[in-house]
Amino acid sequence: MTTLTKFSDCDTQAVVQDNSHNVISGAPQHTVWVHFKGADETVRAGIWESTAGEFRGPMNDQIEYCHILEGEATIRTEDGNAFHVKAGDGFVMDNGLQPVWTVKDRVKKQWVIVSVPS
Repeated sequence: MTTLTKFSDCDTQAVVQDNSHNVISGAPQHTVWVHFKGADETVRAGIWESTAGEFRGPMNDQIEYCHILEGEATIRTEDGNAFHVKAGDGFVMDNGLQPVWTVKDRVKKQWVIVSVPS
């Protein structure tokens, strides 16, 4: 069945993710609401939120589009670039990217992830 999913109409349960294996410093808590999963689950979409800390966010076998809803973060990439993202910013993280996120207070984003074959 083909559907339209309006996030504000979803009654999705929040899930606190265990991201301890990716934490570099601090004690960031990651909460996710998965509002959409395609039939074969290669496409997923929802809301994600993080409290303060520094952590890796590897893009292994996936491409992710993000739109920052609230807060801000700095994302460093392996090539030494640093990107400051804040509410209103949209961006794509390509497959294979190994970013390090630094969140000073809190950040919240909408996301769409597309799985890609390894």
